[in-house]
Amino acid sequence: MLIVRGVNVFPTQIEELVLRDERLLPHYQIRLTREGNLDEVAVIVALRSETHDADECARALRERIKTFAGISVRIEMVAPSALPESAGKAKRVVDLRSG
Repeated sequence: MLIVRGVNVFPTQIEELVLRDERLLPHYQIRLTREGNLDEVAVIVALRSETHDADECARALRERIKTFAGISVRIEMVAPSALPESAGKAKRVVDLRSG
């Protein structure tokens, strides 16, 4: 479980929303940083096909996460090769917040 701006968020909530969208690959990463006193969350995902509109997919995912998990996130669309496919357990959450 992650605590982001006082909200309890389970990575599985975000995973479920990524997996529901057929336009997205199931490989994703959640990156947590802190800007000043505020926690920032980025969800890094890749499109299944270049024919899909990256901006529309990002907007839709951002809205679903806000609705279902209760937090605002930044969506970063990357090339499929930019995300590691796991041969074992993938590192889905990268917490770069200090202290």
